[in-house]
Amino acid sequence: MRNYQYSKLVEKLTPKSPLKKDLINAFLFGGAISCLGQVLRTLYLMTSMTLTEAKALVSITLIVITAILTILGVFDKIAKVGGAGCFVPISGFANSVVSPALEFKAEGHILGTGAKMFNLAGPVIVYGCGAASVYGLIYWLIEKI
Repeated sequence: MRNYQYSKLVEKLTPKSPLKKDLINAFLFGGAISCLGQVLRTLYLMTSMTLTEAKALVSITLIVITAILTILGVFDKIAKVGGAGCFVPISGFANSVVSPALEFKAEGHILGTGAKMFNLAGPVIVYGCGAASVYGLIYWLIEKI
């Protein structure tokens, strides 16, 4: 079988994705996560927290909630329905750290959990920090001019 024949066979046998439904679900789930963040921010601001403290606590809370849902096996079920909407940067990042840690825990703390935990999250951290540095430099230059 040639490459083009194989490609046609794969295309024929691959189930079609319901695009409209997937887009709606992604929008709804991503929006729900963002709304939860806004509700948390409002609740935290109702205490004596500053805006900076509330923002930090919202991020921490969303990370902890996602990590717990991933550990319980619930986040994957939610992600099957919500699709890309569930991977709003903060929840997607938390899931990408916790999932490999759980998957490879049988290999031990160092070579399993520790080594595999940042397989997916590592590039996000590297390029995120790099992009933040470049954006920060550009912002600093603009402010200086």
